[in-house]
Amino acid sequence: MDQEAPVKVGEEYEVAINAVGEKGDGIAKVKGFVLFVPNVKKGEYVKIKITKVLAKVGFAAVVEKLEKPVRESKFATISAKDLHEMEEAPSKDYEETEDFGEDLEKK
Repeated sequence: MDQEAPVKVGEEYEVAINAVGEKGDGIAKVKGFVLFVPNVKKGEYVKIKITKVLAKVGFAAVVEKLEKPVRESKFATISAKDLHEMEEAPSKDYEETEDFGEDLEKK
């Protein structure tokens, strides 16, 4: 079952270096295909050019080092000032009373 590699020599990709192999080369994946990239550190984000493709792995050279893309958080961020203002403003949705639950017992 010969499966063709999803990358070809000469193609360029922007990748994150996920790990470093035992020989010191960075390891990145493109479409699930493992690529060895020399002269990089784990956690770096680089533009690479494919230099060699074997049956199960490929090799690539760094074209340029990139800034890590800033991912927008799926969680809303709020400043400390906004949070403080929210805590100070009491909610008007309910009425404070001492007879909590008494009206439920009178049935």
